[in-house]
Amino acid sequence: MDIFEEVKKIIVEEINCAPEKVTPEARLKDDLGADSIDAVQIVMDLEDKFSISIDEDDATKILTVKDIVDYVTDLVKNK
Repeated sequence: MDIFEEVKKIIVEEINCAPEKVTPEARLKDDLGADSIDAVQIVMDLEDKFSISIDEDDATKILTVKDIVDYVTDLVKNK
């Protein structure tokens, strides 16, 4: 499973942005226009998709798509 592609799908669906905008360095809020409700929904979608639990404090530190991919990758590996 390509975690980046799965994360990208979730972001595109939730924020309704162009897929080509979702790059590893894209910032959720500044580059993709995600608001706090979008962020919460993305976290919930990630938890469902990967069967993981994302800590609330950690979620607030996630700023870029790469941050999400790295975080999810670590959780999936250590599951």
